[in-house]
Amino acid sequence: MRTEANPIQKMKRWQKLLIALLLLLCASQIPFAYRRFKLSRLRGEIQQLNANRLSHTAGNYTEYKGVVHVHSFLGGHSSGNFEDIISAAKANGLDFVVMTEHPGKTLNTAEFTLRGVHDGVVFVNGNEVATSEGNRVLIIPGNEVTGKSGEHATQSLFDTARTRREFSVIAYPSQFTAWHSDGFDGIEVYNVYTNAQHINPLIMFFDGLWSSAQHQSLLFANFYQRPDESLARWDEQNQKRRVTGISGNDAHANIGISLNDSSGKRLLGLRLDPYETSFQLVRVHILAPRDASLDEGMVVEALKSGHCFIGFDLFGDTTGFSFSAQNQTETIQGDEIALTEAVQLTVLSPIPARLVLYRDGKAFQEEALMTRKDFRIEQRGSYRVELYLPQLPHRVSQQPWIISNPIYVR
Repeated sequence: MRTEANPIQKMKRWQKLLIALLLLLCASQIPFAYRRFKLSRLRGEIQQLNANRLSHTAGNYTEYKGVVHVHSFLGGHSSGNFEDIISAAKANGLDFVVMTEHPGKTLNTAEFTLRGVHDGVVFVNGNEVATSEGNRVLIIPGNEVTGKSGEHATQSLFDTARTRREFSVIAYPSQFTAWHSDGFDGIEVYNVYTNAQHINPLIMFFDGLWSSAQHQSLLFANFYQRPDESLARWDEQNQKRRVTGISGNDAHANIGISLNDSSGKRLLGLRLDPYETSFQLVRVHILAPRDASLDEGMVVEALKSGHCFIGFDLFGDTTGFSFSAQNQTETIQGDEIALTEAVQLTVLSPIPARLVLYRDGKAFQEEALMTRKDFRIEQRGSYRVELYLPQLPHRVSQQPWIISNPIYVR
């Protein structure tokens, strides 16, 4: 008697192969589903931290938050338009945005980019310039020299910026070669694009498919890491003279895949770095005298003076952080204070945080969860602080939440 074959036995080889591939594909997505779950949990923990923030007064200063290193369609490498940038800045509650357009071939991009007040946000025009030595320099505000194509010597750009009282910044310090140069005002110690170069594109693609709809900005948590090399370079320079440390969002709105029609309208696609997301990741908070008006001049002066700090606001609102020094007078980060028997450094945090105090680039003292800490100082040096959030999951808790500018005890 003939026995009927098992349905599985009757399946053709290609059908078995297809099922095996589908099962393999499903199994391969388990890690990304789990990463989405972890991002959901991270979001809840961040919301809890923000809900219990403390309010610290800024003394005689007003705090403003913004982003530095933003590109539009003007300099190429981006399709972003001005309306998108203004809308994203407004949605993020930013007070200022520093544009850093690539130079144009014939068009002065510094002249034609966003500048002035738009929808309540102050925009400062600037340029990211490639020098004849292959270095990258940010000049803020930009000018007729930096806004047009043509290579200029690194030192020449610094000299021109100093004469014009512009803010000159070493961009991508890990790639910078002209450390013998003199006259630059700042170093971009953290850059989102530089950090993102560590991303595995395939992993980020599937992370995006699973998590971008609800947790697009928090995907940053999967690759964010402390910029050790750039911080070391900055600390080295601060032992010689005062140099401001800033963060760069390097926002282009050009990462992802899309299907567009002939007019450029997107029909289908996945955008991983829209301006609204980029502006959430890291910000520069500046401090200005209470009687000063928020305008281009005030923003540039605060940056040049180092009256600012880097805040990774994505992981907790850093508004209200303070790093100051007192003896007979009081001063803030970016300034100098004379060494006396009564010098005290004070750190205030809106969220309980782990604090690491650095002197001349070396970890000097560490404190566990705190919202206020006073340090008595007995040695000259360049002092700055980094704050961490150990309450958050392991990877994020090991990366800085706040990086201050130094106070120079002379």
